[in-house]
Amino acid sequence: MNKLIWPDYKNCSANLPNSILRKFGAAPAGDSLPLLDPYLEKDYRNIVLLILDGMGKKILERHLQPDGAFRSHLAGIYQSVFLSTTVAATTSLRSGLQPCEHCWLGWDCYYPQIDKNVTVFFNRLQGTEEPAAPYNVPQTFTPYESVVDKLNRAGTKACMLTPYDDPAPGNIGEFCRRIKALCDEPDRKYIFAYWDEPDGLLHSSGCASVPVHEALVEMENTVRKLTGELEDTLVIVTADHGHIDTDHILWQDYPELADCLIRLPSLEPRALNFFVREEKKAFFEKEFNRLLGDCYLLLPMEEVIERQLFGTGKPHPLFRSMLGDYLALATGPKTLWFKKPPEKWWVSMHASVTEDEVLVPLILFDCGKKA
Repeated sequence: MNKLIWPDYKNCSANLPNSILRKFGAAPAGDSLPLLDPYLEKDYRNIVLLILDGMGKKILERHLQPDGAFRSHLAGIYQSVFLSTTVAATTSLRSGLQPCEHCWLGWDCYYPQIDKNVTVFFNRLQGTEEPAAPYNVPQTFTPYESVVDKLNRAGTKACMLTPYDDPAPGNIGEFCRRIKALCDEPDRKYIFAYWDEPDGLLHSSGCASVPVHEALVEMENTVRKLTGELEDTLVIVTADHGHIDTDHILWQDYPELADCLIRLPSLEPRALNFFVREEKKAFFEKEFNRLLGDCYLLLPMEEVIERQLFGTGKPHPLFRSMLGDYLALATGPKTLWFKKPPEKWWVSMHASVTEDEVLVPLILFDCGKKA
């Protein structure tokens, strides 16, 4: 079993944006990040948060040199939220809310209003291309205010950049040029910049692969060049989660467990929630532990809530109804897939509480005023 890291909501992704809000004089949504706060005592015209999806601590150490731009500017290590996955973590980084507060918990979430599992970023029914509803289900029932929106509303300029902007930036170089252009504008501002690699390459080719290495070296060199061109700017480079190489297990290979459920598991393949028929609960718990207990930890959902794995803040009114009866957490290098993928198995995964998935870097570039 890999080392497990349980959520720490005093030292995680949800805290970082609250440091930003406090710096700009806006009301924080929760506790700030102690690791970052001392670096914000200095005044800057620009503060840039650059999120490199999937670049956890172990990935950083595996591929980049200690004297390179990223590791030589490492301020420290902190944690992703739970689940350690893009949906939950980037929503916390965007809002300053803990997962129990914003309820964007994982890739697929159960929404009781429509009694369906929904792929939240695409508003589709789980595992299909079919719209979940004629409206956006997650934004309708679990809306939240982003830090960018909150700052703009309070009179501070704030911008968001993503790979999905129109026109789309074709590579990390173009993406950083857009950051530079915004930083060159005279106003005091906050820039939230999210880049979707190396996550995709990690999924497809694995943690130690050449494509991941080459992409990370390019990102490091590009960000180093960017920070050399900026002035009066603090650039914060971090990740939403890490990665771990895994073997695959298929849910359909366990029909005795599948028959116990009201609906398909949801959240993520390495952190699944189960809605179990009342008369089947004792059987499900016993059989799950017998069949999968060597690679997954099964927790009753009341224990999950008591342990505050999704956060210590005031839960969203829908939170409990979205969770079900049990939560299964991967404790080692295996992933339990909801169904066989249409093309190929992903090599590397995330979302659970192993050290590889949870720990992320805080990298800081202080780009001072030019003489």
